[in-house]
Amino acid sequence: MALYVGLDCSTQSLASIVIRVDGARREVVFAYALTFDEAFPEYGTHHGVLPSVDPRVQASSPRMWLEALERMMAAIARSGIELSDVVAISGSAQQHGSVYLTARGVARCSGFDASRSLAEQLEDAFARPLAPIWMDTSTREECAEISAALGGAGRVAARTGSRVFERFTGPQIRRFFKRDPAGYETTARIHLVSSFLASILAGADAPLDPGDASGMNLMDLARADWWPEALDATAPRLADRLPVIRPSATVIGTLAPYWRKRYGWPAAAVVAWSGDNPCSLIGTGLVEEGRLAVSLGTSDTVFGLMREPRVDTGGTGHVFGAPTGEFMGLTCFRNGSLARERVRDAYGYDWARFSEALRSTPPGNQGRLMTPWFEPEITPDVSTPIVRRLDLDPADGPANVRAIVEAQMMAMANHSRWMGVDVQVIHATGGASTNRDVLQVMADVFGADVYQFSVENAACLGAALRAWHAHEAACGRPRPWTDIVRGLAEPVTESRVSPDTAAMRVYAELRTRYADFARPSGAPGN
Repeated sequence: MALYVGLDCSTQSLASIVIRVDGARREVVFAYALTFDEAFPEYGTHHGVLPSVDPRVQASSPRMWLEALERMMAAIARSGIELSDVVAISGSAQQHGSVYLTARGVARCSGFDASRSLAEQLEDAFARPLAPIWMDTSTREECAEISAALGGAGRVAARTGSRVFERFTGPQIRRFFKRDPAGYETTARIHLVSSFLASILAGADAPLDPGDASGMNLMDLARADWWPEALDATAPRLADRLPVIRPSATVIGTLAPYWRKRYGWPAAAVVAWSGDNPCSLIGTGLVEEGRLAVSLGTSDTVFGLMREPRVDTGGTGHVFGAPTGEFMGLTCFRNGSLARERVRDAYGYDWARFSEALRSTPPGNQGRLMTPWFEPEITPDVSTPIVRRLDLDPADGPANVRAIVEAQMMAMANHSRWMGVDVQVIHATGGASTNRDVLQVMADVFGADVYQFSVENAACLGAALRAWHAHEAACGRPRPWTDIVRGLAEPVTESRVSPDTAAMRVYAELRTRYADFARPSGAPGN
C-alpha cells in the first residue's frame, strides 16, 4: 500500500488530495483546502489577490503561499493518515505567476532551519516582494515589443504555442526589467509558482516542466526547451535566471530535512510540479484525444489532449505541453466564477436561487444577450471591463442569470472550434460543475453529453496521479496513463447531463448572433 500526495496552489486557495493505491484499489483518503482570504486575513487579499489602485496590476504574496504550504503540510501530518506510507508528492499551481529570488533566497532554499518558519527564513529573499499572477493585464506595451522583435504573432504562436499574451510570464519579466532594472539585476532566479513551491519542498532549485514552461512565451514547444531568441527579446541574460526544463515525470529529489524534522514527514520523492491546466488534463482523465474538459473556476477553461500541436491561427487559444509528453489545447476566459458571483450577488441570490432562475427562463433567453466582461477579458481581447446587454432589462434577475451563463458557454463553444475536436463528451470540473442547471446549459450549447466527477479539484487530483506515475517510472515499473487515471479520474456514469434537442437548435442559431454581438470593436471576424 502506498500514499501519493497532490497539492494545488490556485488563485484563491491551497488544496491537497492524498490517494491510496493498494493493488487494483485506488481511493482518495484525504482532501483539504485553505482559502487564502479566510486562512490568512492579515494579507488583505480578495479572492486571493492583493488590492491594487491600477486594476490592470494583479499580484499576490509569495510569503502567503509559503505560510499556506507550511500550514497544509502540518495539517496533512496531523490528519491521521499513515505518514510513513507516503512515497511521492507533486503539485499544481496557477500558471503564469512568477516569483523573483535573490542569490540569498536561492541559497536559503537548500538549508532551512527546522526550528523556524519558512516565511521567517525567506523574509528578505525576494528581489520582487510581490508575485504578478495570471490576471495581470499591465504588459500590453511589452507584448507588442516582444512580438515585433520575434517577427509577429504568427511566428511566436507557431514556435511557443501562443501569441504574446499580457498575462504570460515573458512580458511580465520584461516589464520588471524595464521598470526596475536594479531589482532585475539582483534577481538570481525567476521561478513560476510551481517550481518555486517545488523548490521549497525539495530544498533544492527545482526545474520547470514543459506544461508550465510553455505558458511563458519563452519555450520552444517542439524542443521543450528555452527559445534563445525569445529570451533575448524579453530581457538581458534571462537564460541565467530561469530554471532548466525537465520532463513532467522527473523526480527532483526527496522532501527536504526541514519537513522531516519539523513535521515528521518521510523522505518521500518530490516530483516536478506543473501548471493547473496540465494537471487538470490528467485529473479529468483526458489522456486520449477525442474529448474535452471544461473547468468552471476562477477562470473558465476548455481544454483537451493533442497528439500533435495544432496552433490557433485566430490567436485566442493556446497549446501547452502535456504531462503525457504530448500537447494540450486550451482556451481561457478570465471572467469565470467571479462574473457568475457578480450577477448572483447583484440580485441577492444564493446558489439555490441562481439555479432556480436558470430553470425559470427558456433556453436562448428570448434572444436577450449579455457580455460577461466584469473584468478585462482574455478571450476575446477586451482591455477595459464592459458589460453590454441586448434587449435585456438590468432589473430582471432571472433573465440576467441565464444571460451570464449562456454568454460564458457560447463563448467557450465558439472559441474552442480551433482545436478541431468533434465534441461528443465533455468532462466538467471546477466549483460550478456541481450545479447541474449550469451543466444543462453547457450540454445544450455544445450539443454534447456532460459528465461530473466525484473529485471536484481536478488539478489537485492530477498532481497526485502525476506523483504516482512518476514514482512508478522511477522504480522501473512504468504504467500507461490509461491505467493511472482508471478508477479515480473517470467521470461518474450516473451524472450524465444530456442535451435537449430543441435547445440545441436554439443555440445553433444564437451562437452566431452572440459571436457578432460579443466581437470587440474593431476586431476581425471569427
